[in-house]
Amino acid sequence: MHIGLMIRNMGDQSTREIMAGAALAAEEREFESIWVVDHIAIPPKDSEGSGGRYVDILSSLAWLAGLTSSINLGSGVLIAPYREILPTAKQIASIQELSGNRLLLGIGLGWMDAEFKALGVNKTKRGKKTDELLTFLHTAFNQDEVELNEQKFLFKPRPPKPPIYIAGSKDYSIKRAVKYGDGWIPIVGDPEEFKENLEIYRDLCDSEDKLSDKISVVSRLDLEDKHLSKEKLTKFEDMGVERIVCGLSYEDLGDFLNKIDFIKSLS
Repeated sequence: MHIGLMIRNMGDQSTREIMAGAALAAEEREFESIWVVDHIAIPPKDSEGSGGRYVDILSSLAWLAGLTSSINLGSGVLIAPYREILPTAKQIASIQELSGNRLLLGIGLGWMDAEFKALGVNKTKRGKKTDELLTFLHTAFNQDEVELNEQKFLFKPRPPKPPIYIAGSKDYSIKRAVKYGDGWIPIVGDPEEFKENLEIYRDLCDSEDKLSDKISVVSRLDLEDKHLSKEKLTKFEDMGVERIVCGLSYEDLGDFLNKIDFIKSLS
């Protein structure tokens, strides 16, 4: 099972120096992937832990691609309905091209009412907008000539499509993961509580004659207890999880390094 790391593109830890140091340290220690999150407009009442500071997710991934050479780069997750289809697809293709095909594309619906309001996006249409982006991505990465708004055009560069992981644990999210995704990336606390949704996902994949091996989970390890952390990793691995993306809180680069060295010692 692969181990990925969330690095903070938010708050005081989202400086150029800390993000670069975290990315390079993760690559040096041979972690499989690093991931960043997506928020655009945090209201003051929800700014605890970040101060409202978020570095753009796609800009972060492009910058991290230039800093690193081998580690995979994940969006954990890109909120599809916040963005227009064509510019977003172009950015995704460009990151995939310039990173040497290292992008892992997590995509979600979003949840924060204030962000939808600030963007002028009707939250009730988020599913439809997400499906439209996903449909276009599958088309655009499969053929040079595509069409939007009754206009045909060339979609280049056209590198190999990055694997698409659909976020969420609701029924509609699991169904969307089966229909549009190459895999699934839910947030999971207790592996035991994950079993029911995992069975639903695999049953749906089987009904569509689709592989169900690309399952990533976003989860936190107990960084004070090596036994509990190893036990959690073993449970996920025994369940056939492809990758755990470890959520991390840290004060500075030194704190980050201490925590990832602990995680590395588990394997």
